[in-house]
Amino acid sequence: MNNKVYREIKHGRFLAQQNTESIWGWDTPAGRLRAKRRGEMIATAAGLKPGLRVLEIGCGTGLFTEIFAKFGVDLIAIDISAELIEKARNRNINGNVVFVEGRFEDNDLEGEFDAVIGSSVLHHLELEPALKKIYSLLKPGGFLSFAEPNQLNPQVFFMFKFRTLFPEVSPDENPFLRWRLQRELTASGFTSPVIKPFDWLHPSTAPALIKSVSRLGIFLEKCPVLCEFAGSLLIKAVKPA
Repeated sequence: MNNKVYREIKHGRFLAQQNTESIWGWDTPAGRLRAKRRGEMIATAAGLKPGLRVLEIGCGTGLFTEIFAKFGVDLIAIDISAELIEKARNRNINGNVVFVEGRFEDNDLEGEFDAVIGSSVLHHLELEPALKKIYSLLKPGGFLSFAEPNQLNPQVFFMFKFRTLFPEVSPDENPFLRWRLQRELTASGFTSPVIKPFDWLHPSTAPALIKSVSRLGIFLEKCPVLCEFAGSLLIKAVKPA
């Protein structure tokens, strides 16, 4: 086990000992709305529908697994942390979901998938080998779909620059610049990579302001230049048929 893998397992254990959704900001009124929108955007980009075989990488506590399962897919959800996987299993998610504990890059997953998806996980991985493995696991014409932190967002930049102040940030994870990630996707063989900045709703937004801030955020997502500073990146790419 290399040092990075050990640190990721240790970090997962730390997160599992906390109110995990709280430390990530998913349990506030605004945070729950963000999670719902984020999960549905990932699912829509991947074309999820009943009968598809789907792999979720970095499922954590199963927060997004629960959203993906509602699309009726056959879902395998993998995470490196035994403690987070246990939290995910305890959700008792309705649907055809199998949880797997292990490091994605080392796991011998069988068969081909219609889609490989995840939320805030690619930036934890060794990107080049991870993308190559995702490519090998997809059926021809299959989709890659992820949401990841945007390095150009001021808060994201600050959190990762001064990560010791933020216990939810692990020692080795790093956010993405979308044009660099687009080059990595193309180099790994994917076609038609589309990376869209999104997400302006902060988890601490007061309930009375959520609707107004959400509308403003959707407007900013459509604005050239300004959109580049959104909090997250929606990533979609296709394995050639």
